[in-house]
Parts: sequence; C-alpha cells; structure tokens
Amino acid sequence: MLEIQNLTQQYGQDKIALNRFSLELKPGVIGLLGPNGAGKSSLMRILATISKPSAGQVLWQGQDIIRNPEALRKTLGYLPQSFGVYEHLSAREFLQYLAALKGVEAGLCDERINLLLEQVNLSEVADKPLKGYSGGMKQRVGIAQALLNDPQLLIVDEPTVGLDPQERARFRDMLAELGGERVIILSTHIVSDVESIADNIAILNQGQLLAYDTPEQLMGRLQNRVWYCVLAQEALAEMRQRYCISHTARRADGFHLHVIADEQPMAGAVNVEPTLEDVFLYYTHSNDLTAATHSECALC
Repeated sequence: MLEIQNLTQQYGQDKIALNRFSLELKPGVIGLLGPNGAGKSSLMRILATISKPSAGQVLWQGQDIIRNPEALRKTLGYLPQSFGVYEHLSAREFLQYLAALKGVEAGLCDERINLLLEQVNLSEVADKPLKGYSGGMKQRVGIAQALLNDPQLLIVDEPTVGLDPQERARFRDMLAELGGERVIILSTHIVSDVESIADNIAILNQGQLLAYDTPEQLMGRLQNRVWYCVLAQEALAEMRQRYCISHTARRADGFHLHVIADEQPMAGAVNVEPTLEDVFLYYTHSNDLTAATHSECALC
C-alpha cells in the first residue's frame, strides 16, 4: 500500500507543482496522466525519494518514506524521464554495476540480467558499448535497470520516449505482466500508453488530482455526453468558445469533432461512445473556458 497524503511541492514564491495531492494506491498498474507541466515529474521524484516535498506525507507499508527513505529504496525501481548511462560500458556491464549498487544478490545477478536483457530485446547487443546505442535502445536499458531488484514499487516517468511503436507495445505488455502483486506507477501524457494496461488512472493537472478511477468508470462518466458532429471551418471558432472539444480532424467535408456537452450541441450531432482520450482532454482542456462552458461540461 502506498499512501500519499496532502502532498505539496512549491518552488520559489509562486510556482506550486503539487497542491495538497492525496491518493491511496494498491497493487496493480496505475496510469498517471497529465499534460506537460501538470506536476507528474515532481510527484515521481518525491515518491522515488529523490526530493522532499514542501508539505505532506508519503507512507509505504505504513512507514513515512520522507523521514525514512531507506524503508522504500531496497524495494524501489525507478526510471526517470531523463536517464543517463556510462557510454564506455556495455549494457551488461552497466546493469552489473547498478545491480551491485542496489544490493542484488551476487548469485542471482547474472541470471536476472540475462532475463531482463531478453525482456527488453537487447540480448544480441548486450556486450556492445552503450555509446553505439540509439536513444530507444538506451531507454530499454533504463527499463531493465529499474527492474533489477524485482521491485515492489516500480515508478516509470514517460518511459516510452524514443521507443518505436513495436517497442512501446513490448514495454506495455511487460508492465501488464508485472502488475499483479506490486504497485506500478506509469506517468505519461500519452493516453495510448495506459489505456490498455492500467487498472486505475489518475488524472493530474496544475498539481491537483482531478479524477481517479478505473478506465471504464472514467469513460462511463461521459456516457451520452460525447457528440460527433461535422461543421465548416468558419463555425469552428464559435464551437470552441461554447463547448469542450476533445477531438478535431480535418476532412474534405469539413471538421469532424468530438464535443462534450449535456445536450446536443448542434443539429445533426450524434452521441458516440466516450474514449479515454475524451476523458483526458475533458479534464485537462484550457482553463480559459467560460463559466457557462464549465456548467455544460460538469460531471460532478
């Protein structure tokens, strides 16, 4: 059990990255969704015991990891958004070095590293220097190092940056398999990275938790409130001012939209099944909308 209680992180006088953020997490894959600048990385760094919050508590199995970070570190796996390597080492040597730092049992080390190299599809290049690796290959090394100590809490921050579609799918499958008895937090702004594997999704914006539920429950909140319609370009600006628009595609016959509204936004608009992207964009769309728009889109 990971308990986050009233976590606040403030930088300087006027930059609040987290604002009284609270959440209880049980084993499974938790997708942390939010736009860039929402506070995700600040939260990840606190949970990974790298930085301390301005206020609040984080409890792992009942122990305060802010006061006693060692209570978590032995069972923590972390892949930060920016991950560096020692480029003169091979992937195998690099993982051996990190395994020693993490205290992985020597007798299990080589077997564990071979398994992880296979899981991240690097076995064939495991003994080549990291300086010759592509960005995506280095990211896979980062994924492997986060799993070295078979962690009970695994935190991955924007892990699919630099990965091609096949590698992203492989990584998602790996997380899904790992999520049975451990807490896995996958922080991203890419909805497709979490929609197929997350047991629960937390949506964060401007340092605040806006929603937390299963994907099905989140999409259910928008049931009968997502409308598909087609309109001409000259009408698009007015529609944006009046409604929450979660999807726009330009086609030969005009702009195809997903509009979130309690009632039909225009003649010819039809209800469609909500997607997780509709949910995400609803919660994180511009705060410049009028009070009337918020009233129309309210899900409370």
